[in-house]
Amino acid sequence: PTLLTMTQIHLFIALLLSCCLLQKTSSFSLGPTISTSRRTRSSDSKLFAVKPPKKSKKNKKPAGGGGGGFGSSSADASNANNNSKVRSVSGYQGSGTKPLRIAANTFDALRQEYGEDACHDIYVRSPLNDASTFWFVGKVARCMDITKLESSSTTVAIIPTPHDAVISQKRLILEYAKRQLRPQNMGGPFSEGLELWIAASSGDREMDAVQNKISLDHVTGSLASLSDGFHVANVGYNPEIYVGDEVTKGGLRIVRDEEGKPVKPVFEINESV
Repeated sequence: PTLLTMTQIHLFIALLLSCCLLQKTSSFSLGPTISTSRRTRSSDSKLFAVKPPKKSKKNKKPAGGGGGGFGSSSADASNANNNSKVRSVSGYQGSGTKPLRIAANTFDALRQEYGEDACHDIYVRSPLNDASTFWFVGKVARCMDITKLESSSTTVAIIPTPHDAVISQKRLILEYAKRQLRPQNMGGPFSEGLELWIAASSGDREMDAVQNKISLDHVTGSLASLSDGFHVANVGYNPEIYVGDEVTKGGLRIVRDEEGKPVKPVFEINESV
């Protein structure tokens, strides 16, 4: 074999080291960089994937009964039925509040559809203030067409009576009367025992009442008096509004006895005066 000189051996070792160094540098700059980057994105995706899902609230049931249908409590059904029967009121109700606005808009629609035959004048009596005075506080109206009645899904609708129209809106009418219309005679110490009375005849009968031509009927009863087929959407209320001197002196009121009958004879008004 050929013997290598020391110079050749050193050159061979230097060449070998150079090749190894070049291979190591190339592997570090390309391979690990790409691999590390992929591992980072893969790890991030894995972290997002293992986050626990949000709990669904769809199947959560309120305490004390279900939300309707099978398993719902009788109290839930009763409340839903009651809400369809009365014009709900919460606290003080002025002339611009939602329940009163809805009642007035419903009245206007019913009045336009059926005329004054669907309307009745309403009066409030304040026994603790003056037992013989009956204050005019507005009118109620009711739907007269059975084919246009609103109804709940579980009952058959019926045409409401004039008394139904008053009873279902009793709280609304009295709150408005004693707080907004005439607190001087119906509010404060006089608010207990307020009574609602309705004109015995339909139509715009204010003048007939002043002339002692009609009597008033006492409206009694409660929510239980309303039939299962009654729906409050089929009745409306148009509140009396005072203007000018009426605000301080009071508006229309009439005198009647304990039965709502005139205490004085009928008289005519001279229209030429």
